[in-house]
Amino acid sequence: MDLIVAKFDGSSLANGELIKKAAKSVAKEVMKDKKVVVVVSAVNKTTDDLISLSKDAVGNTLTDRQMAEIMAMGERTSARIFAGAVEALGLKAHYMDPYDEDWPIITDSNFLEAKIDFDITSKMVHNIESILKAGEIPIIPGFLAKGHGGEITTLGRGGSDITAFILGNCLEAREVVIITDVDGVMSSDPRQIAKAKLLNEISVEEIRTLATKGSPIINPHALKYKDPKMNVKIINFTHEDLTAYGTNIIGPFEDTSKKSVTLYKEPLSIIAIVGESMLEKVGPLRDVTNCLAENGINIYKISAGENSITTFIDKCDAQRAYHILHNLVLKSDIFDSLSLGRDIAMITLVSPDVIEKPSIISDVTEPLRKNRINIIEINSSQTSLVILVEWADGKKACSLIKEILDEPIDEANQ
Repeated sequence: MDLIVAKFDGSSLANGELIKKAAKSVAKEVMKDKKVVVVVSAVNKTTDDLISLSKDAVGNTLTDRQMAEIMAMGERTSARIFAGAVEALGLKAHYMDPYDEDWPIITDSNFLEAKIDFDITSKMVHNIESILKAGEIPIIPGFLAKGHGGEITTLGRGGSDITAFILGNCLEAREVVIITDVDGVMSSDPRQIAKAKLLNEISVEEIRTLATKGSPIINPHALKYKDPKMNVKIINFTHEDLTAYGTNIIGPFEDTSKKSVTLYKEPLSIIAIVGESMLEKVGPLRDVTNCLAENGINIYKISAGENSITTFIDKCDAQRAYHILHNLVLKSDIFDSLSLGRDIAMITLVSPDVIEKPSIISDVTEPLRKNRINIIEINSSQTSLVILVEWADGKKACSLIKEILDEPIDEANQ
């Protein structure tokens, strides 16, 4: 089946004229004998307005169930209007509502941040296939789901992206098209940098990083449902064409739901370079990294303080790096001295808890403190923690962190 899932965000449905144009873009593809499943968001700011109106009228006594019902009205209204716009073009639309028996997205009963029951959802989604075979266009309110008891639940803000991706995954869609108010993913924020360029493509991992760092272009939780065979594209609604040029999201999704603890197989060495008020001067980090890179020496970690730069490199490269950096110190008016330190163990913890669990760092550091294991350094990203301890404490620290995750240690790299 040549199937497209088209997700229209609130900006692309901001008024009646835009809804009419969006419906025409869908009709254009249907007239080419393509199958289109439409997912719609609430019209711009509708959900915010509903929340504000409810709180003004009722205060803070609304239950989560009541709030989910109220928040659902934006998407449900958008879907009904969009279905009407499609039918006004002479095509058959099939509006789907969470209270329908054939509603596809099933979750737990967490009303405001529901988790998808993928096993049931993957079966229920196939109800859409019969709608498509009947020559109708399914119009589905995004963001909404149904709990096991039949109650309306929501997928969290930006949840319409999740709806589109999971439908695309389960229906084995050729493409998911996200229609919004930007041309795609830019090299920077065009509101701040006039020379920003549109990217032809971006990897799943890159856009997930942008999304988790605050870019509103896509819900990062939706990306876990991207099948490697499914193309995903972000386009501007002004094109009025689902085949328009935009940014393609490429590559497979790397599952970060798996947890692992890895002890790097070799010790690292510390080289610390000191100098007065380094943070107030331009170029010291560049000088250090360029010097080592030019000599083929990899830096595993680097950190800067008020009066120091600390690098962590393979022990086998330590003596050579030490002499190379000493030459840099002698030539520099920024650096004063350097030292070659002790052997260090590097432990990497990979887990979704790093971004989702507020206590994850204290959970990791507390057992190390109780066992009198000194942490040399600790750093975090969206999916991992890197913990540096004395080499002699490495295996014990790795074992203690493994117990926190209650998962087998990844032995491959030990």
